Amino acid sequence: MPKPPRPPGGKPTTPQRPGGGTGTPRPASGSPAGPSPGGGQAGTRQLATRLRTAQGRSAQSQRWLERQLNDPYVKAAKARGLRSRAAFKLEELDDRFHLVKPGCRVVDLGAAPGGWTQVALARGGPAARVVGIDLLPVDPIGGATLLQGDFQDAAAERRVIEALAGQADLVLSDMAPNTTGHAATDHLRIMALAELALDFALRVLAPGGSFVAKVFQGGSEKAFLEALKRNFATVRHAKPPASRKDSAELYVVATGFRGAPPG
Repeated sequence: MPKPPRPPGGKPTTPQRPGGGTGTPRPASGSPAGPSPGGGQAGTRQLATRLRTAQGRSAQSQRWLERQLNDPYVKAAKARGLRSRAAFKLEELDDRFHLVKPGCRVVDLGAAPGGWTQVALARGGPAARVVGIDLLPVDPIGGATLLQGDFQDAAAERRVIEALAGQADLVLSDMAPNTTGHAATDHLRIMALAELALDFALRVLAPGGSFVAKVFQGGSEKAFLEALKRNFATVRHAKPPASRKDSAELYVVATGFRGAPPG
């Protein structure tokens, strides 16, 4: 099998932190070693890969395949054995907000295919407990507990708590609905998922814990944002560099959980 090519720019350089400026990212202890995308020397350029024939594919599928072939994050994910380019988004969020701590208990909602679970497990170290849950089956990841089911079900929630052996320190949600192309509809649908994830987090998080969820640009709904501010000490929005520039996605990062509401 040919060795995956390096990301554009030759030898990787120090990644940029979200918000500008260079910084030394925290090491991902035990994570698959390899190149990181986003670096490179000024003035260098890589030729784009183009498919020779559409072979019956639609124009949209053709564009998607060409984008995948030329995406440095896709190439770097393959080189490092990460299951998705989305894994870099969590790494970049963690570099900025220091979410995954050694020995922490983490829940990854909508875990398939497992990229965020891999990062949480690697950065949490050997003492970490990481539980991923998804409606779809997820191939095993050594050291993680992967459950198939609906996190909204009470039985599934109990299984998560049992696997964690306690309350969670961090609840992650990179869930997103299938987009329709209608911005208002897509925004409402992803907000519904974020609200479900928050409801789950408020029940399972330990005091001081953190919550991360994907939303779309246009801001979080007022009620959702108010609930976050009421239950967490700090609430911020971030768009990690690994998010594609043409994507409307943002992440809400809430830290300092105040504790489960009474009753």
